Amino acid sequence: MSSSPNFDKEVLRNQLLVYSPESEVEKAFRTRMLFLLDTYPNCFERSLLHAHFTASAWLVNREMTHCLLTHHAKLDRWLQIGGHADGDTELRRVCLKEVMEESGLKQICLADGEIFDLDIHLIPERKGIPAHDHYDVRFLVYGNMNEPLQINHESKSMKWLKLEEAKGYYEQNDSIARMINKTLAIRIS
Repeated sequence: MSSSPNFDKEVLRNQLLVYSPESEVEKAFRTRMLFLLDTYPNCFERSLLHAHFTASAWLVNREMTHCLLTHHAKLDRWLQIGGHADGDTELRRVCLKEVMEESGLKQICLADGEIFDLDIHLIPERKGIPAHDHYDVRFLVYGNMNEPLQINHESKSMKWLKLEEAKGYYEQNDSIARMINKTLAIRIS
């Protein structure tokens, strides 16, 4: 028996409602995400051209000293691993699928399954697809730095970086800086 789209959306709605944003920016993102979720039945599909949900992994080793960043081929920027939901309303599953597809890593697990970070960012027009917003829900994921990486066509490069080194890769990307700072705060607590 398949569940209804409204039931499926309740999982994300509940995750968003229990998430405690650490900044006014994230609070605004959460408000916009709840609006998208409640307004558009196809918000998990690319067919919603102006905006849709995506999921990302903030992938760290268990000691939280390193993170895995990918040099995204299309955007030509260093980013966390993530991608489109393509109709899957369970964004934790999407997050883990993207890690396996983009990095080849299999020894991964969600830290706690709760939302780690929220971001809304503009994707530029490309090949006839209009510019649109990605409503990105991020989860903290543990990975094994000793497992070999298998980079796919979506990346130019991929590497584990010390958190302090990663700060040099985010090129004015406030969301990566925010996730690094959250990780450092967890590590020292």
